[in-house]
Amino acid sequence: MADRRVLGRQFGWLWASFAVSSYGTGLGFGAFPLIAVLVLDSGPAQVAALAAAGRAVGAVVAVPLGPWVEFRRKRPVMVAMDLTRFAALMSVPAAYALGRLGFAQLLVVSAVVATADIAFKAAGGAYLKGLVPAEDLLVANSRFESTTWTATMVGPPLGGAAIGLFGPVTTLVADAVSYLLSALGLRAIGGSEPPPARTRGPRLSAGEVLEGWRHILTHPALRPLFLNAIVVNGLIMASEPLLAVLLLDHLGYAPWQYGLVFAAPCIGGLVGSRLAHRLVARFGRHQVIRTAGTLRACWSLGLAFVQPGVPGIVLVIAVQFGLIASCAVFNPVLATYRLDHTDPGRVARTLAAWSISSSLAIAALTAVWGLLAAVTSPRIALAAAGILLLATPLLLPRSEKQPEDKGSRPASLA
Repeated sequence: MADRRVLGRQFGWLWASFAVSSYGTGLGFGAFPLIAVLVLDSGPAQVAALAAAGRAVGAVVAVPLGPWVEFRRKRPVMVAMDLTRFAALMSVPAAYALGRLGFAQLLVVSAVVATADIAFKAAGGAYLKGLVPAEDLLVANSRFESTTWTATMVGPPLGGAAIGLFGPVTTLVADAVSYLLSALGLRAIGGSEPPPARTRGPRLSAGEVLEGWRHILTHPALRPLFLNAIVVNGLIMASEPLLAVLLLDHLGYAPWQYGLVFAAPCIGGLVGSRLAHRLVARFGRHQVIRTAGTLRACWSLGLAFVQPGVPGIVLVIAVQFGLIASCAVFNPVLATYRLDHTDPGRVARTLAAWSISSSLAIAALTAVWGLLAAVTSPRIALAAAGILLLATPLLLPRSEKQPEDKGSRPASLA
């Protein structure tokens, strides 16, 4: 079958590196808020600031990184970003052991990790494009997608158990070590990497910094996909903390029930990611983008109607399963289209611009929806996000603006 193709030793190392860092991220899911609350006695405002400010500052700092990545070999950049994340995360348990951990350090580390994430994704997408044959790239991207959802399903429950047994910084150590192992795996890929398409002059021009956004916003199909993606991702991510408050505080869900309603639906991610390549082969890329993009907007409104007890658990699992399955089909196909229609000389800048915009949108919408929930209620805020999501398919391209390419090329590792 198409998704069982052997993609070679080098891709195997790349996939292994991605998998180990993904499982580390899964284990460390929610570690920063937990440390802020359990170790530093931070209040809700500080926890919200940690979630939003780290992502926003990281995105702003990452603005010049697109050209910086573009004009360098990509694998060394990926290794450097893994080592940066390892060092930044390990500083937290080190400071905790010395009794010197503070909230400001958590903010700085969160921003550093967010910045390195953006640079890694930009370099990783460009590197993958040159590593795997065109006819296999959508299969490769779907494997990354399935790995992400597997790690999301398995990691947080194990991480919660580890925190209960060994303390609040345990999962952060595991997350840090996973980046070190990822860097070693990337080094093991071996082989030679072609030099960048071109090199820049001694000074970085504004045009080079903004080239990624210029390409996205002037492309007739990338522009609506970009606007759709940042709005949908922002509204979905802004709803997550509100759902946590509704389930754990207002409806009295036990922690294990809360973990269940987020872990079980990740099976939908495995299903969707395995179907993506076959659906494209049968129906075409544009039709899959339109259908999956519409379906992923139809689920979240149901979260506003969740009730206590078993019926509420079933409803949340069903809604989250449908949402995740739709996203798991949509994400690798979008990534394929994005890279297919981006020249090799500006892939990193385009991916960096996309990630930066997404991070800023998520931070802004998280802050706005937190304020809306405080003024009204989490349930009303969830309903507002769900209603707005229903309108987002209007941002999807109505027709294929560019010729359909035979070789599908994914644009990111995440």
